[in-house]
Amino acid sequence: MKLIFLGPPGAGKGTQAERVIQSLGIPQISTGEILRRAIKEQTETGRRAQSYIESGALVPDEIVLALVEERLQSPDCANGYLLDGFPRTIKQAEALDNIARMDAVVNIQVPDEVIVERLSGRRVCAACGHTTHVSIAKDGICPVCGKPLTQRKDDEASTVRNRLTTYAQQTRPLIEYYEKQGLLLSVDGCLPMEEVTAQILSKLRERQG
Repeated sequence: MKLIFLGPPGAGKGTQAERVIQSLGIPQISTGEILRRAIKEQTETGRRAQSYIESGALVPDEIVLALVEERLQSPDCANGYLLDGFPRTIKQAEALDNIARMDAVVNIQVPDEVIVERLSGRRVCAACGHTTHVSIAKDGICPVCGKPLTQRKDDEASTVRNRLTTYAQQTRPLIEYYEKQGLLLSVDGCLPMEEVTAQILSKLRERQG
């Protein structure tokens, strides 16, 4: 199957994507992975992207799309793939329609307030790298190594709200876009992780018929 995952930051897209690709036996493709691979292999498009990255500029849509098209022609994509983090805008989605036909778009629904609570409560141990939540480690101490936990800058509540605003403006319109195409499959991202996975796989099986 050719899939796209939608959902706000903190909805659990990455976790669910990992579980779904293992079940379906298809590769997970992110724009970050594509960029790193193209630059490492020094493809023509990779070199163009590298010049933007090294100057601190955003890589233009047409270059990202060219990289996506290159990646989708790889042998491991013959039986399908899961696009993670792309498209992010209607413009990107329209361009993607010209190079690939999706089978389904999974939308993981989580209310903004739940996202803020999830992400702003996340804590990381600088010593061992363990990630936990304040609801678990209430004393601010890493349950693995006993060192103090810290909050990443991008997990601060104000930053999370800014990320959600950007998502609402740029990416949320894709929900209606794909719903009109009859591709949208919405799931409840507030359920336990295993139940969300089961819900996604069930809907995908129904879609396959």
